[in-house]
Amino acid sequence: MPDKVRIALDAMGGDEGASVVVPGADLSLQHHSDVEFLLFGDEAKIAPLLTPPLKAVSRLVHTDVAVKMDEKPSQALRHGRWKSSMWLAIDAVKRGEADVAVSAGNTGALMAMAKFNLRTMPGISRPAIAAVWPTMRGESIILDVGASIGADAEHLVDLAVMGSAMARVLLNVDRPKVGLLNIGVEEVKGLEPVREAGRILREAKLPGLDYVGFIEGTSIGEGVADVVVSEGFAGNIAIKAAEGTARQFASYLRDAMRLTLRARLGYLLARGAFAMLREKMDPRNANGGVFLGLNGIVIKSHGGTDAEGFAAAVDLGYDMVRYSLLGKIKQTLDHYVRTEPRVPAVGEVAT
Repeated sequence: MPDKVRIALDAMGGDEGASVVVPGADLSLQHHSDVEFLLFGDEAKIAPLLTPPLKAVSRLVHTDVAVKMDEKPSQALRHGRWKSSMWLAIDAVKRGEADVAVSAGNTGALMAMAKFNLRTMPGISRPAIAAVWPTMRGESIILDVGASIGADAEHLVDLAVMGSAMARVLLNVDRPKVGLLNIGVEEVKGLEPVREAGRILREAKLPGLDYVGFIEGTSIGEGVADVVVSEGFAGNIAIKAAEGTARQFASYLRDAMRLTLRARLGYLLARGAFAMLREKMDPRNANGGVFLGLNGIVIKSHGGTDAEGFAAAVDLGYDMVRYSLLGKIKQTLDHYVRTEPRVPAVGEVAT
């Protein structure tokens, strides 16, 4: 394991830029004393925010070019290649100056730059975004949550392999339970790629995961699987629907607590339990999507997060490096060798 975890930060990314990124890095430093930071962005905006402890473990690289949150990936590549804070953070990983890059910037631009710069791992057709989601049994990994639309059976198996490696790192599970998100648990239901992926996973019997079959959307929160596999369109809808439901429930709860004096008294008596509930439902605690399948580790933070949420994304990147995410993905891939040529899925360009 490395003596230090070197983290490259796109200090200008996100809705608030340096005013969130730098304090977030400072909070993460309080969690991990064995980190070093590379900060890419406008020196005039970053330097005044550096606390003495953070400044002591950081190197600041100036650039006044930042990717806009509403830029298309193609525009971001044209305008920001070689010189934007986002590109430079990813490039630091490619050049071996950093172990992980973290950005709260434009998701499409970040994925395009990461894929262009780092390339996909051998045996992986397309990268994916994996997210951590709280469940009734702890936490689960769900992927893909929006890197691409559409997936063939082989790509879904790739997702299972990569997600199980992340679960072994983050959830400390030797053989993570992997389920395929489907419209029913019966093997005859669902799209052909999903059914075919299920067959491959059943027959492959990969040593790094325990395939448990199809699961429905209602089972994600129950924690029946450590890893939930879906193509990006459905996965993105699933996780955003869950986030929206959590906010809706929290709003209902706040309104209910204000209705009567008895409700207010009940809240005072049970405020410890409500504090625990808020902690579990706080999206900042699960902030950070991991770009899987690349020759390097990239973490995407929510663009509108605060310093505490950004620190959670940095902490996630730290764990992915410290516990050898890339090595575990490669180890599982070594046990899975395709015997049939792949047919490109919808939205995928043949190579």
